[in-house]
Amino acid sequence: MPQLKRILETAIYVEALSPACAFYEDVMGLTSVKASDRLCAYDVNGNNILLVFLKGGTADGAVSGGGNEIPPHDATGRIHLAFEVTHDALQEWDRHLVAHGVEILSRTSWKRGGKSIYFRDPDGHLLELAASPGLWPGH
Repeated sequence: MPQLKRILETAIYVEALSPACAFYEDVMGLTSVKASDRLCAYDVNGNNILLVFLKGGTADGAVSGGGNEIPPHDATGRIHLAFEVTHDALQEWDRHLVAHGVEILSRTSWKRGGKSIYFRDPDGHLLELAASPGLWPGH
């Protein structure tokens, strides 16, 4: 069987693009690689692209992608995303989020030695900053 290399893109869907994109840029520190009236795309440390779509903005008909068509897609409901950070950076992130008015929902220590903090983005998606190794076997 051919082998998968990694997850390249992760998509979330939001009610209002402007506050969501401001959150991911100003609070999470992500760099925008593309912005339009229905999408903000962010480079996540050269490892992944986070796609922030306006809900309904890609649901009706195919989406043009550089001369090609991408099938329609959309989603509802809140999802969970985990961003990996170092153990040293986790406490700094905690202070940074609180300073930006982000409510920390949980601070968790895992049996393998990893630690996580949980909070929500403006659309209620559950975000996790996970200090590893120590969360999953091999991670």
